Amino acid sequence: MAASLHFFHLLLLISFFLCNLNLAQAKPSHPPNVLIFLATKDVSTLQYMTTIHHGTPLVPTKLVVDLGGPFLWLNCGSSSSSSRVISQGSIQCLAAKPKTHNQGSNDNNKCHVFPENSITQMATQGDLVQDIMAVQVIDGSSKTESGSITTFDSNFLFSCAPIFLLNGLASSARGLLGLGRTQISMASQISAKLSSKLQFMLCLSSSNGVILHNNGHFGSEISNSLTYAYTPLLTNQHEYFINLKYIKISGKRLSLNRVGFREGIKLSTTVPYTTMERSVYVTFTRAYEQAAMAMNMTRVTPVAPFGLCFSSEQAEGRGVGPKVPAIDLVLQSEMVKWRIHGRNSMVQVSTQVMCLGFLDGGSDLKTSIVIGGYQLEDTLLHFDLSASVLGFSSQTSCSDLRLDFALKDSL
Repeated sequence: MAASLHFFHLLLLISFFLCNLNLAQAKPSHPPNVLIFLATKDVSTLQYMTTIHHGTPLVPTKLVVDLGGPFLWLNCGSSSSSSRVISQGSIQCLAAKPKTHNQGSNDNNKCHVFPENSITQMATQGDLVQDIMAVQVIDGSSKTESGSITTFDSNFLFSCAPIFLLNGLASSARGLLGLGRTQISMASQISAKLSSKLQFMLCLSSSNGVILHNNGHFGSEISNSLTYAYTPLLTNQHEYFINLKYIKISGKRLSLNRVGFREGIKLSTTVPYTTMERSVYVTFTRAYEQAAMAMNMTRVTPVAPFGLCFSSEQAEGRGVGPKVPAIDLVLQSEMVKWRIHGRNSMVQVSTQVMCLGFLDGGSDLKTSIVIGGYQLEDTLLHFDLSASVLGFSSQTSCSDLRLDFALKDSL
């Protein structure tokens, strides 16, 4: 009996991939070169927002970008004439829940998933549905930023969630756009529709950021013009982790407590500032303060939620922010370093005060370090999920790239 069930689920999984292949092959004869999600930062919540269009008629819907989210979920609200509820035991349900058996029936045989608000850590049961989805397109021939809205088809999978799950999100948001490593994340579904390599680019900004999906090769000109490095993505369910060997501040290596420090660190767009396990945070801030004092920086009273602040009146500004101690995240080797300059390490909280944008996450933080949105800003991130690597460059401006990159790469 068990063998028969495993064989049945294998057939369903094969059917799912064939279904996606057929959908991708049925795309228009002139497919878009670049699908673009424009991302803006909500000033009150520090969350990154983007807009999709879905349903019949198409309704513009604002969502919070959740880099590690397993799928797109939203409060569906008014009904769409093209919306269809996915049934338990279907190939779509198997794709959404590959580690379960999908046996039996429940609640009118609906396929249930569990959308989670990664900001409040609240989760609940939701129905898996499919509907028409449309996104903005840059086709390489238009010189306008607005581009056009292109509809895929009615087979985009997402989850409906109750309204209480919106608590903690920006007031205009109706859900989360999940870009995680699952078969039904937005990134995976778009790649299937485009018949493209499973990859996307993310470039966040305090003003205008962008998420790009391309049906060809990414970064032909941009990669050559920037200092661009790659590091392996660690396997950790649907979220994005990279390896961290150690940290340097002003070139000096930190001695971290091996109990509190674990080498796998997480990247998150729903955590505003990089958050550290308490023992790591204490070691980190002590070392940073020493390096700052050596540069004649003046410490001032901390401003919540930050624990280490300095006078910015004498801070020398430059292209990468104020002249402060450089932070190097040394990844798989000394040759691969993610440097955090002043523009990503210091937060200007007033005209006279700037604070180190790293927070104490307490002693119960599951991951020793979570790299937050502020530290990701103006860093071009290439998530190549086919090769399971992350490319990054911090020598760019995401506001400039939001259109320029798309046009250059499609010429």
